[in-house]
Amino acid sequence: MRVFVLDKNLQPLDPTHPARARELLNKGRAKVFKRYPFTIVLQDRTVEESVTHPHRIKIDPGSKVTGFAIVQEETGRVTNAIVVSHRGQQIKDSLLARRSLRRGRRNRKTRYRQPRFLNRTRKTGWLPPSLESRIANIETWVRRIRKLCPISAISQELVRFDLQHIQNPEISGVEYQRGELFGFEVKEYLLQKWDRKCAYCGAENVPFEIEHILAKSKGGSNRVSNLCLSCHSCNQAKGNRPVEEFLKKKPEILKRVLAQAKAPLKDAAAVNATRWELYRRLQLTGLPVEVGSGGRTKFNRKTRGIEKAHAFDAACVGASTPERLLIRGIKPLKVAAKGHGTRQRCRPNKYGFPKAHAQSAKYFQGFQTGDIVKADVSTGKFAGQYVGRIAIRFRPSFVLQLPAQKFDVHPKYLRTIHKADGYEYQS
Repeated sequence: MRVFVLDKNLQPLDPTHPARARELLNKGRAKVFKRYPFTIVLQDRTVEESVTHPHRIKIDPGSKVTGFAIVQEETGRVTNAIVVSHRGQQIKDSLLARRSLRRGRRNRKTRYRQPRFLNRTRKTGWLPPSLESRIANIETWVRRIRKLCPISAISQELVRFDLQHIQNPEISGVEYQRGELFGFEVKEYLLQKWDRKCAYCGAENVPFEIEHILAKSKGGSNRVSNLCLSCHSCNQAKGNRPVEEFLKKKPEILKRVLAQAKAPLKDAAAVNATRWELYRRLQLTGLPVEVGSGGRTKFNRKTRGIEKAHAFDAACVGASTPERLLIRGIKPLKVAAKGHGTRQRCRPNKYGFPKAHAQSAKYFQGFQTGDIVKADVSTGKFAGQYVGRIAIRFRPSFVLQLPAQKFDVHPKYLRTIHKADGYEYQS
């Protein structure tokens, strides 16, 4: 990917090629400003002395992962790509665990007391913490990117699936149904709902067809609760027979298909619940915000022959997508939200009784949990050089967390290369 560049007043310039960045660093004209995402600061240049071009942030929000792509609007070059993994489910699980512990403790201490009032003091527009964290992550990275690159506009995938049109295909008339996006909304929704597998045989990586569980010739409708994905052979074998007859020798598959057909799509619901609030907050940046649907994104990606990935989906968001996207050599920076620790000092066991007390200090020997360090271990079983995230203990034995393993390391072997900021990075 391109390297972010700042002038000597820390104003953003156009991203540059990595070879050019190395040349500037070797000549002493630039210094490293930030490791993740990699940014250099020029020592002899100001933004007034440079030519900058407008760039656009493109966002593909998801319930688990959100893709960011930075596109230079004049050339269509994707200069940088970032994939952010959210921790919404982890937050929900933590809140549920805390609620169960508090409820058990309250019932033990006030066994006969009736509830005094309903604690419902949430302000208008309140979102659950698990959803709020997704929006906060996107806001954070939009703010960071704007400090590193001359951004002139934002594109957001506002509607992952057009659920209203899916439920009532006639709502906007023939023009919508027979336009250039015909079929893309429904197909994309079904691909997500059925995990990109044949509902009947579980086949993957084959051309899929939209299958009516109850055939239209038998009175079936086009509602998504009556649609599934099927490979060609299963579709032909079933024909217009009832699904109960087709799967009568496979009761487990029949039960799963009938249950999954009417099950709500949890991830789509999470995205739809936050889409307008995210749009409102992006508008507060003062930049023009373009929106597009998931069907538009898929249409752009298919017509341009781009493989499916979160970052490349982001590059295809909206009608502003250039006819030719330059994505060769792009390797997205993988970012995982980790939070900023916990304020909880008393650590309970699974029954809610205290078992340990955490230190109130956040630093030990100059290190903090979440720092990304370079470890040069000279002796022992794990001798070698590593780059990873640490979890401190208040003794000279930290936990070095790597993508595939973790082990204890003495802080004398560590050198901080990126201070803790709530995220974990993997190039």
